Amino acid sequence: MSDKQIIKKEPQYQPMKKQKIKKARIYTFLDQIFSAYALALTFCFAVILLLYAFTPRLRGIGMIILCWAVLAYLALPRFHRLLSSMYLPDYFIARTKTSDGILGDPINIAIIGHEEDIHSLMRQANWTQADPITLRSSIGIIHSTLIRKSYPAAPVSSLYLFDRKQDFAYSKEVDGSSIKRHHVRFYKVPEGWVLPGGKKVDYLAAGTFDKGIGLSYPTLQFTHKIDENIDLERNFIIENMQYVDDDVRVEVIENFSSSFHDKNGGGDLIYTDGNMPIVYSTGAYQRAIEKDVDLHQIDTLNISSKSKTLTEELPPASLRVVSLLIGAKWIIEVVLVVASLSQMQYMPWPDDVVMTFIIQGIDILFLTIEMILSILTWRKNRWARLTLLVIACLESTLEILTLFYIGMDAAFVDVFGVGLSIIFVLLLSSFDIRSWVYEVAKRGWNPSSKKTV
Repeated sequence: MSDKQIIKKEPQYQPMKKQKIKKARIYTFLDQIFSAYALALTFCFAVILLLYAFTPRLRGIGMIILCWAVLAYLALPRFHRLLSSMYLPDYFIARTKTSDGILGDPINIAIIGHEEDIHSLMRQANWTQADPITLRSSIGIIHSTLIRKSYPAAPVSSLYLFDRKQDFAYSKEVDGSSIKRHHVRFYKVPEGWVLPGGKKVDYLAAGTFDKGIGLSYPTLQFTHKIDENIDLERNFIIENMQYVDDDVRVEVIENFSSSFHDKNGGGDLIYTDGNMPIVYSTGAYQRAIEKDVDLHQIDTLNISSKSKTLTEELPPASLRVVSLLIGAKWIIEVVLVVASLSQMQYMPWPDDVVMTFIIQGIDILFLTIEMILSILTWRKNRWARLTLLVIACLESTLEILTLFYIGMDAAFVDVFGVGLSIIFVLLLSSFDIRSWVYEVAKRGWNPSSKKTV
């Protein structure tokens, strides 16, 4: 044994130095508080509607229907989003999310290739790109569902991945009906992002088969119901791609996730074997061009991608509705002031008319301030939106207290006014407007800058 003895040191645990992590700003905290407060206001309003449903004066059946609409489309979605933000992870788990934050359809296809390659394959296979959700397309899908008319480009609901909705979607009707259809949503992955295990892909997709119409169990909303075995739809989509292009090959990552039975955001049962096929579509667009295939204006993809940036720079529909409501209220108040002035042309002025004029003038002043705050919110000013949210919460709270004070003698117009005020608060605290102001969507893939921010 050498003279120098090896001295063993007892292992010591040395924690890393704490890095300075920015805590959530006061703005974020207050925003969450008001979002929860808006939910409380909505449930309170639903209770009021239920109470008024038992009065013949306000037509009880209509109030019950209105109560269901408030719960299904306002209260329950916000309630689920509030809870899911606490118990659902924000990292990739091969599942999409609904706008309410509930787990949606599984991600069951990965794609290596460019956007034009995917468009080329889907259009050659006679799939139709889904229209965006607008007032016109929403009316169109309702009309086609009621009369069982074909609507190949019927919109699909938005499911979120990487904190943003699908980039585009395709569908294929069965027997000329929009009730039964194959459909798949495509998501561009953030730059530098890889699948668990290290595989780099360009797009992820979620494909399911709509088999009918029904109620969503979590929210009680009308929605499409999907077939349980989503693997059949996954295989059908891939087979369509390979049918139109022999050079498309598929590599399967077996047991990418565990085989499971679960439910999607609409409460539908789903089953998958957990395999993740990777479709190699690179060059499909160029091969279609060489074959002189009619790709239905696919050559305009480059132009549409440029105009897409302009579309994304527009504020969400919810913010446009907020501004429209403020503008409509401002116009109504101005008309009322003009009417009051016409009554004040003779002396002496009645005291009640003077008081009404003063109150209306104050209302116009506040509405003008709200219009300015709304414009600043369009410009993504966070504090302007928060201030507007504070004002809206105060107004709706006062109106609800007034409604409770009036009791069963309240007119329908009073109940309707309270409902509008609460909708105003819900819109301002909605995920769409928060994403617009926060620019949450740009944490992932940003098509305008083509980088991760």
